[in-house]
Amino acid sequence: MNTWNYTNKLDFILMGLTDSKEVQLVLSVLFLLIYMLTVLGNVGMILIIRLDVQLHTPMYFFLTHLSFLDLTYSTVITPKTLENLMTSTKNISFVGCFTQMYFFVLLAATECFLLSSMAYDRYVAICSPLHYSVIMSNRFCSTLLTLSYVFGAVDSTVNMLCMGTLDFCNSNVIHDFFCDTSPLIALSCSNTHDIESIIFIFAGSTLLLSLITISASYVSIFSTILKINSTSGKQKAFSTCASHILAVTIFYGTMIFTHLKSNKSFSLGKDQVASVFYTIVIPMLNPLIYSLRNKEVKCAIGRIIRKGEKVLNY
Repeated sequence: MNTWNYTNKLDFILMGLTDSKEVQLVLSVLFLLIYMLTVLGNVGMILIIRLDVQLHTPMYFFLTHLSFLDLTYSTVITPKTLENLMTSTKNISFVGCFTQMYFFVLLAATECFLLSSMAYDRYVAICSPLHYSVIMSNRFCSTLLTLSYVFGAVDSTVNMLCMGTLDFCNSNVIHDFFCDTSPLIALSCSNTHDIESIIFIFAGSTLLLSLITISASYVSIFSTILKINSTSGKQKAFSTCASHILAVTIFYGTMIFTHLKSNKSFSLGKDQVASVFYTIVIPMLNPLIYSLRNKEVKCAIGRIIRKGEKVLNY
């Protein structure tokens, strides 16, 4: 049996989502449209928050970086996927494959902790409104953001170090549209039990720690909301959390479905659909969720448009 690893650095072949030329054409157009909306939506969200002074709050500070993560996250995966769909070139270098996987895990793990920070921000805003400006200071928000990236980098580095020890057998064909941990482990002829356990522990810890933070925050939030006497007060308090709850549900639902199980049980059908959803679709959905369901963002857009009209008229 011929084996190879990082010392050989042979190319991988990404099989993609389908062999049908007709389906590839449809998917290429669909993914290109989604990617364009992702770029426009997230760049637009960042610019709106930067340009409108009234949105310079901790909540929108985190939302700016969520948009940046989604934009980068999508860019790591989608352009290569489009290349594979639109051309006959399906090769990806060993270094390119592992680089894509590193940044994919880094950004996904960072987003988990960033969503946790956003949940804590909502907890302080609703449960301790009088102390909000003191607790959620610029320094504290920057610390939470930095820790999100640090934890994400640790998770990604451990994943990379583990994967770098694997030997691969004769096949270099990845049965997926990007370099993810599960389909790569499926190609290995090494004993992957220990590596799978380590990766599972770190990935599971990332999801568990962030979910505990989010869950604890929302238990306190809902408890506080139930104590509010007026219906309008309850609706207003809940509306500040609704977008975040929806984003968290979609993101964690697909992540847990595909990653918190044995890598050897990778399924070409359901797993790929879920992977497409959280790597390509979710980065497009987040700016829509936070803009369409957020009156402050809508008002900010209106203010920016009016300012632009005044400048043009002047």
